[in-house]
Amino acid sequence: MQHKKARVAVIGYGMWGKNIVRNFFNLNVLDTVCDLDEETRKKIKTLYPTVNVISDMQEIIDNPEITCVAVVTPSHTHYGIVKKMLEAGKNVYVEKPISTVAQEAKDLMDLANEKGLILMVGHLLLYHPAVNRLKMLIEEGKLGDVVYAQSDRLNVNYFKNDRSVMWDLAPHDVSMISYVTGKHPVRVMSAVGCSTEKNVIMDITHICIEFEDGVIGYISDSWITPQKYVKLLVRGTKATAIMDDTVPENKLTLYDNFAEGKAQDIPVDYLEIEPLKLECQHFIRCCEQGHKARSDGENGYNVTKILEEAEKVMLGGDLAKLDKKSFALSRTKQKRGK
Repeated sequence: MQHKKARVAVIGYGMWGKNIVRNFFNLNVLDTVCDLDEETRKKIKTLYPTVNVISDMQEIIDNPEITCVAVVTPSHTHYGIVKKMLEAGKNVYVEKPISTVAQEAKDLMDLANEKGLILMVGHLLLYHPAVNRLKMLIEEGKLGDVVYAQSDRLNVNYFKNDRSVMWDLAPHDVSMISYVTGKHPVRVMSAVGCSTEKNVIMDITHICIEFEDGVIGYISDSWITPQKYVKLLVRGTKATAIMDDTVPENKLTLYDNFAEGKAQDIPVDYLEIEPLKLECQHFIRCCEQGHKARSDGENGYNVTKILEEAEKVMLGGDLAKLDKKSFALSRTKQKRGK
C-alpha cells in the first residue's frame, strides 16, 4: 500500500491542543485547525496565518488532501470524533484516554485495523527519552527481575474537565509501567478515590494493579497538590531505578539494592528534545510509512479496560452511581478544546 505525505488537521485548540498545533506546524505538516470558538479561531489565524482555520470538522472529512487527524478534545468526545475520522479514511492521533469506555476503545481499535489505518493514542511518556532509557536498562537486566513499580503524578489542576483525575493522568502511568516492564495489566487489586470538593469529580485516586508475571504497580494521581511531584520507581531483584521528571537533568538514577548509598546517575541522550515533538514525529512516520504506532489502538484499549475496572472498584461496582447530569453541567463550563 502506497502512503501519502502526511498532511495533518488538528481538532481542538485548548490547553494541550496548542502544543499539538505548534509541533505539527514546526514539523511542516499542519494543514488545518478546527475549533468551535470564534475568538480562539481568530487567535489561531493570527499565530499561524498560512494554516486553514475552520469551525466545522466536516471540512476535514471532505478534504482528501488531509491524510491525518489529531483529536485533542475532552475525553467524552473522543469516540464519536475518532470514529467519524476513521470511517472517512483518515489516520488518527487521539489524546489520552482513547475513551473512558473499554468497548468504545475496542470498537475504534477494530475499525482502524479493518481499514488498515494508523490509530495512535497520546500516551506521551512512551516517547520520553528517560523512559526509553529505563526500558533499555530493564531489558539489559540491570535491575534483575522487575517485581514492583510505583508512579506518583501529583500536581494542581484548576480546570478538572475530565470526570476524574484518574482518567486525566493515570493513562500515562499505566501505559508507562506496562511499556518499561513489558508486562500487560491483568487486574485491579484495589482502587480508591475521593473528591476534596465533595462533588462527583474525584481529584485524588490510588490504584494498585497486578501486571503479568505478578509485577505489582501502584499509581497515585492528584489534582490538588500545590508542589508538583512526578516520579516513577521501578524495583527489581538487583537494583531500583527512580525517574524524577520534575528535575531539569539527571532524571534517571539507579540504586544498588544491596549497597547502601550506592547510586548511579544514568546519562540519557537527547534529553533536551521535547517528548511531544518525538511523539508527533512518530505519528507522521507511522502514517507515511505504514508502521504500527508504539501507542496504538490496542495499547489504548488495554489502558482503558483496566481503568474502567478501577473506576468500578472505586464506585463499588456500580457505574450508575456516576452522576452524569453533574458531569454534563460541569462540562458546559469548559471549552471544547482540551
